[in-house]
Amino acid sequence: MKIYIFTSFIVCLITIISPTQIYAETAFDVYMNDFYSKSNEATQILKEIENNLKDGTRKQVCSRQREAARLGLLANKSLIKAFEMEGAQPPTRAIKASKKIWESLLIEC
Repeated sequence: MKIYIFTSFIVCLITIISPTQIYAETAFDVYMNDFYSKSNEATQILKEIENNLKDGTRKQVCSRQREAARLGLLANKSLIKAFEMEGAQPPTRAIKASKKIWESLLIEC
């Protein structure tokens, strides 16, 4: 079940978020850069966990999963702030869904 959650979340992130960083010039760019870097780092941690589980290694899975979840939640906060800086309405449905997934990963261990 956990592998299914990890796999589906990784696929979701890869298809929704492009892994490119932007160079910050404005406050909006700073928050977007923070969002991309934290979400990419969280995704990378989840990929490493998935590979370790496939190999049969459960070394520090929970602590690394919590770290990825914290980074994901911080990334969501940065995304919300970026939209607020632009005066635009954030995609609340997508952000709430992402937050729910990150919180479930945080709580599961």
